[in-house]
Amino acid sequence: MSEFTQEEIERWMTEALEEAKKAENIGEVPIGAVIVKDGEVIGRGYNQRESSQNATTHAEMLAIQEANKNLGNWRLEDCHLFVTLEPCVMCSGAIVLARLKSVYYGPGDLKGGAVRTLMTVLEDERLNHQCEVHSGVMEEECRSLLTTFFKQLREEKKKNKQKEK
Repeated sequence: MSEFTQEEIERWMTEALEEAKKAENIGEVPIGAVIVKDGEVIGRGYNQRESSQNATTHAEMLAIQEANKNLGNWRLEDCHLFVTLEPCVMCSGAIVLARLKSVYYGPGDLKGGAVRTLMTVLEDERLNHQCEVHSGVMEEECRSLLTTFFKQLREEKKKNKQKEK
């Protein structure tokens, strides 16, 4: 059960969507994340793998790093992550290690989701920490952003191929 109202959940996921749009604006896969503690955003991130050429610069990883810095602590025990797509195994591992209290995400990720789709890292009782999980948050809005991005990317690739001929 969430400690947030539906209105609060949508507010924080809207903030994550704004981060995702920052990624989209620089040609990155539009995934965004925010970390909330005591009603305030303490960490933000958006995908930057292509621009940084660093495989670890996922939205969640950057949000966790900023939250750690802002709190001066690696433990994020009373913090909540809002992210526009189900976290991958790397990000899920970092979420567990940072001891986030809960994770709210939009759609599942059929190719890399490690929260509930392919694995259940955040709820695995063999690990030293588990998170509350809330899936399907503003799912259509989050999915639409990704779908539009990949559709445009495919169209651009098709146009570039035609130019080469």
